[in-house]
Formats: sequence, structure tokens, C-alpha cells
Amino acid sequence: MASHPKASGGWLASAWTAARRCVPAFHTQQAAPVRPPAAPVQTVDPLTGLPTRRGMMSALNSAFDRADAASKPMSLLYLGIDEFADLNNAYGHELGDAVLSELAKRLADCAPQRHMVSRWAGDEFLLVVNGDIELARPAASALLEAVARPFVVGSTEIAISASVGIASYPRHGARHLMAGNVVTAMRNAKTHGGGAYAEYDVRMGVDVREQQELARDLRTAVQKGELELYYQPKIDARSLQVTAAEALLRWHHPRHGIVSPSLFIPIAERHRLIGDIGNWVLEEAARQAGAWRDAGLRMRVAFNVSAYQMRQDDFADRLTQALKSNRLQPSRFTCEITETVAMEDTRVTQEAFERLRKLGVHISIDDFGTGHSSLALLRRLPAAELKIDRSFVADVATSAEARSIIKAVVQVARALSLRVVAEGVEKPEQLDELVLLGCDELQGFLFARPMSARSLGLWAADAKTAEAMAFRASLFRETIVKLPG
Repeated sequence: MASHPKASGGWLASAWTAARRCVPAFHTQQAAPVRPPAAPVQTVDPLTGLPTRRGMMSALNSAFDRADAASKPMSLLYLGIDEFADLNNAYGHELGDAVLSELAKRLADCAPQRHMVSRWAGDEFLLVVNGDIELARPAASALLEAVARPFVVGSTEIAISASVGIASYPRHGARHLMAGNVVTAMRNAKTHGGGAYAEYDVRMGVDVREQQELARDLRTAVQKGELELYYQPKIDARSLQVTAAEALLRWHHPRHGIVSPSLFIPIAERHRLIGDIGNWVLEEAARQAGAWRDAGLRMRVAFNVSAYQMRQDDFADRLTQALKSNRLQPSRFTCEITETVAMEDTRVTQEAFERLRKLGVHISIDDFGTGHSSLALLRRLPAAELKIDRSFVADVATSAEARSIIKAVVQVARALSLRVVAEGVEKPEQLDELVLLGCDELQGFLFARPMSARSLGLWAADAKTAEAMAFRASLFRETIVKLPG
């Protein structure tokens, strides 16, 4: 265990002491410096009541000994909260500590052996499972489900997610490598978006180094002009005319080519780069919308708002300035906010929504159906549309359950006077079902793939665009631009 930086244990100190006894004392005449007495080793975490890393070491080594003696496998599960630093920054450390304390209780309840759960680091926990990977997988799923339940602290409800790494002994290495391997697996789960578990693979060590290199390169990507927005049209479900376009971020890496947002956005969030990138996306989307307007192409432009941006006090001010600088009507600009973020019934989030409402921008609740919506809260939000998650759209032509869910979303939207957008439409049969179910707008490869701003302009102006589609005439008419505010 001690080969990993986080797992240095008592045996290393013992080995060092033994080694020193073998070294002649060449300077015995020199008085030893007076040192204050060492602080007692903390074996129980005062916040959670769980063993600390030091407190867990003896029990962990005993578990390895038992596994060796019985020739039976054991597994480690390593859980880390996703974006916990942002939670502390947004709500304060006192609330963060309350979440950690409650989470520790939930993890202990999930663990087959309560004494084999420890707070290994600040927001990271280690659990031991007696068994191979087949037992570790359902255990990891249970942990993720426990984390996914909302945390209520006073009058504040918090939704978090976590990433879990799994490493099985001896399948995934010798005992002294296990701590490092399970942490690597957890980091791999975070790299791929979090909210899931990952099993250790020997190739992950290389992946972690690559992630560090990407994080380094991402710090200068904005200044070097490597980021670009692509745009995917949104289509009116009945007329099949283009009504809007969603801005989607792309990174043109000088060595790796186009890097997927699913890879670099989690890196940006973890390394606190998401703020600068989010600001660039906002300003670039507004600039492009203004350029299209000047060219006679009047179209609503949507961009994704991160959880980090929603929690920033100056987000609404930045948005206002971007609209004014490009002489854009707020109603022609759409902020897409994920359901998980929108349902955060917190002062910071609700104040952000109120500022957006006063500004008059178009608000869309993205990935709807994947979170835990409160109808009472949804009713209070100044949203204009719900965007159904693509996972339901993918099965709409073959699954009665998916159709029922979409039908229910449409009914809720109608009751709240909201429009419904379905994303990920790729097949004609999906289009047919979505129209029958009452969706208002559609988006997906069936109509157009994401394209550069220049390509979209040419696509819009081309009279030979697909026969089934045409831009509404109003998209090309001159408009009287009113400055916001």
C-alpha cells in the first residue's frame, strides 16, 4: 500500500528506523536538536466518525492477509465527490461538511462491513468488499444511488454526484499497488463525466498522464484560438423549418485534432478552467448571433450554461454586456440549463434565474427526464421550453415506456405553457412518433450535423437545401434591434 503517495503507512517509518540503526553515528558529539513532541496520530475522523487513512491501514492489511490465507479475492472501492470544491465555494464549508457527514452515514449503511469504510482524503472514501469484481460492481452501484439522493441541509437541498473506482485483489495487482490503482480508476470515471464507476485497467495510468497534458494545453486554448463553436439547427416539428441553432463547443488540439467535449469539459471543471471557457462561449455565441443578424439571418442562438456559471454572481451581468455589445434582443438568445442544475432549490441558483427572467432571455431546461424534477419548483422557473434527453428519443420508436415518458413530459409542458424540444433525432420513424406525441421542435442528425458558423450560413442561404426543409422567411428579414435594458 505504501508505494502510493496517499497510502504511505507505518511500515515505511519502521523500515526507516531499522535502517538508521545500521548506520554508524559519525557525529555523536553533536547534540540532537530539540523537537516538540509529535502530534498524536489521528485514527478517527472527527467530522464523519469513520476511520482515517491511518486508522484504516491496520484493518486493510489484515484484510489482505485474510484474502491471501483463504486464497480468495477482495476488492477496493474508492469514491470521490464530483466538483466538491465548487460546492464549497458556492455554499460554504459548513454546508459542505454537513454533506460529507451525511454521506459518510449513507456509505456506512451500504457497506457489507461497516468497519471497512474510511474517509481516505478530504472528499474521498475507501471501502473494502470481500469478493471479486462481480460483487464489487453492485456495491459500486449502491454507493452511486446513495449519493444521488438529495441532501437536505437546513432549508437547502443539494444534489451531488460521485465517481467510484474499483480494483480487485489480486486481479488488478499486488497489494502495495492496490491503493494507487483504485484511485486511478476513480479518476478515470471522473474524466469521463463522473456519476459512474470505472474498473481499473492497466492502460488507465497512461490515460491519467494524457489528461494532465490536456489540462495543461487547455489552459492556453482560448488565447491560442483553438476553441470553436459549431452550430446544430433546431427544426419546427410540423413545418420542418429551421427556427434556431445550438452552439456546441469544439477544441482543435494542435496534436490530437478535434477533442470531444465529453473528454475536455470534465477536465476543465476539475482544473477550474470552466469559468474562462464558459465566458468565451457566451461572448462568441453572442458575437456570431450579431454577425448573422447583420447578414440578414435572424435566428435564435442557444448555448449551454454550466453549473459553475449559474453560481457566479456576475453571470447575468456578463450576459447583459454580451447582448448589448452585439445589439441583440434578449429573447433571441437561449440559455440551456440542465435539469439537475435547474432543480437546485438554492438561493444562488434561484437568484440567477430571477436575473435571467428580468433580462428577458429565453431559458431551456436541458436533459429533461434524467434528474429529479420538482413540479412546484419547475412551475416557478422562468423557463420557456423543456428539452427531452436523447436517451428517451433513441427508444421512442421501439419502446412503449419511452413513448409514455415523452407523452407525460409534453402534458406537463402544456400545463405550464412550455414548448418541448426533442434532441438526438436520427431516424424518420423517431420523427413520426415525436410529431404524434406533440413535440414542438426537433434536433438531430436526421436534419443536420453540427457545422461551423460559415457552413451554417452557406447552408441557410443555399436554395437547394434539403427539399423537406426551409428557413422561415422571417429569419432573413431585416429587424429593428432594441438594446436590452
